[in-house]
Amino acid sequence: MFRITKEFHFSASHQLTHLPTDHQCARLHGHNYVVVVELTAKELNADGFVRDYHELKPLKEYIDGTFDHRHLNDVLEGHSTAENMAKHFYDWCHARWPEVAAVKVSETPKTWAEYRP
Repeated sequence: MFRITKEFHFSASHQLTHLPTDHQCARLHGHNYVVVVELTAKELNADGFVRDYHELKPLKEYIDGTFDHRHLNDVLEGHSTAENMAKHFYDWCHARWPEVAAVKVSETPKTWAEYRP
């Protein structure tokens, strides 16, 4: 099995208003998010790739145009947790590139959420 990953970055604010008011995530705050997309394939294509990294450019454009320097509560349906964002990005990517196997989202250098069906 071959596996490749590509990392994307954006900055955004969010607020988890469903949490108790004394929870730190209930307050308006921001993160420098990292999104890692993982693609896998049993065989390489004719060019020797799982997929050419340049073909993932639409994800960069989607992130920059829709998420970067935005308030995620206005962008996403439901709670704007890293877990839900990982699922959102997985669905978006898998619809375009069937080799997508998982998406990870980080809010801080020490925390990661992953969606892998």
